[in-house]
Formats: sequence, C-alpha cells, structure tokens
Amino acid sequence: MEELHRILSASTLAELYDAEAAFLAANSGWEPVFKRYFLNDCALRPEAIRPETGAVSHIGQAPLDGSGAAVWLYLVRGAKVQRTAGLTVVEADGLRHYWTGDGIAAGPDSYAQTERILHDYIGFLASRGLNLPEQCIRTWFFVRDIDDNYAGLVKSRREIFETQGLTPQTHYIASTGINGSPVDPAALVQLDAYAVEGLPEGAQRYLYAPTHLSPTSIYGVTFERGVRVEYSGAAHAIISGTASIDNRGEVLHVGDVVKQTERMIENVGKLLEESGATFSDLKMAIVYLRRPEDYPLVKDRIAELLGTTPYVIVRGPVCRPTWLIEMECIAIN
Repeated sequence: MEELHRILSASTLAELYDAEAAFLAANSGWEPVFKRYFLNDCALRPEAIRPETGAVSHIGQAPLDGSGAAVWLYLVRGAKVQRTAGLTVVEADGLRHYWTGDGIAAGPDSYAQTERILHDYIGFLASRGLNLPEQCIRTWFFVRDIDDNYAGLVKSRREIFETQGLTPQTHYIASTGINGSPVDPAALVQLDAYAVEGLPEGAQRYLYAPTHLSPTSIYGVTFERGVRVEYSGAAHAIISGTASIDNRGEVLHVGDVVKQTERMIENVGKLLEESGATFSDLKMAIVYLRRPEDYPLVKDRIAELLGTTPYVIVRGPVCRPTWLIEMECIAIN
C-alpha cells in the first residue's frame, strides 16, 4: 500500500470542494481514507457542508493564511477501501486500518460527552473484536472553548482509560487535544481516531524523548508523545501535538511565541530522531496557534522548516493558556 498526503485550501468551502474534486480527478487511483476540513466561522455551517460517507472530520479551526477553509487529505492506493457513515476501512498487506471522524455525543458538559464518546468508540472496536489498548494508534480530541472544557475531558478520559488498562505503568495512545469547534453547536468535544487490526507484536513502539519531554502523566493527562508503527514495508512516526515543554512538564518561554516555536521544533525533532526519522521524512504537519496575531511572527520559520511538506497553520488554542503554539506530524521512511 502506498500513501499520499495533501493539504488544499480555498477562500470558501464551495471552492475547496471544487479544488478537491479537481485534485482527485488528476490523481486517478488514489483513494481518500480520511479527510479533515479546517473551517472558519463562515464555513462552519451545517447547510454549507456536503454529506459524505467514510471518515470525514469537520472542525472550526480557521486557517491563518487568510483561507476560509482547508482540507487534509490522507490517500492510499494498492488497497481495498470501504466507506460507510463515519468510517473508512482499508485492507492491505494483511492488515485492516479503521479511520473514524466527527465523533460526538450528547451530554450536559465535557466530562459527560467525553465519557459517552469513548464508550461509543470502545463499543465500535469491540464489535470488531478489537480493543482500545492494543489496536487504537491515534486519537484527536477537539474541545470547544478549551480553557473552560478541557478539565472535564481530561478527568473523563483518565477514568475510562483506567478501566481499559491504560495507565502510567502500561501505555497510553498518541493524541492531540486542542481547541476546535464541532459543527453541532451543542457538542463540546469531538473525537477522530485511527486503529489498526493485525499488527504483529513489536510493530508499535512508543516515543518518549526523555531528555526533552516529560511523561504526560506527571501533569495529569493521559497520552503518548508519539508512536512508531511499522506496516506496508515502512516505518510511520506519528507525532502527537507537541509544544514548548521540558522534561519536568514545565512550559518554556512563557509569552514568547518565537522561542516557543524553536523549542517545539527541537522537541519534535527529538521524537522523530527516536523513531529513526528526520524532518525530511515528513509527509504532513499541522501547526496550531493560540493567538492569530502571532502568525506573522512564525509563518516564515514554519515554511523554512517544512518546505514542500503539506502543512497548514490554524487557529487552535493549546490545552494550557501559556502554550502559544503546537505541532503534530507524520513521517514515513
């Protein structure tokens, strides 16, 4: 199975749909297995969003280059791809890959919504003979008004993870927890997730970079910094949302987005190095900025770092108010 990542942008969501259709027509044989749309307030309207089958995610995170909408396309060829509502299943090289998007649930607060969302996802995995600790590779939690609602997510996730055997003594899951507005105005939390069935023992290895980053559990959260996964003849370094942090769990360079950017890059580099990869192996990246006014201060440095790698910079306040910038990425080598 071959993999391809692209990020497209446009002034409006309608124009983005046209650009996506043109790209897919020009790249016959490549099939999207996951799409995430990054939308500004004008585009984040149910009536503007077209219905699609498969794993599709829509999140209110405005692109900061002036585009009204952008999309991350994750495509494959040489695989069997099946799409149903909210789910894409990819079969290749003896494995099944499960992508899900736009996972929300009703509830009075972020704690209750997270509990229901995770129970639903655990039930989905169980219906296929899978479980969260062994098969779930990656999660994204988008939180509306993160400064108010993140604590409820953290508490609920930690409690549910404990019931699944995910603890500081075992392991967690590579993840991003970031501000983002689901399409449904009642939704405070949204989950996108990726799981793989059939990986042999030893195909997953978690990444720590202990000289630069702390275990997340020391400050009360429950995710891994990254994971290296081997399949289809390649090593995939899946790097979680990474900010300007040290190995004691402290925020570095409070108030200085330029210095935070450099430390973020250094931390990501150490995680990639532990996986046996470098920035030249990146296939995609997403950069989140808390303050839109910081975009002119960091955009050239990010462009210099990423070069021709598909990437997007969006407005996405990070889980601590003092973190101004965060980055996630995927490298394949």
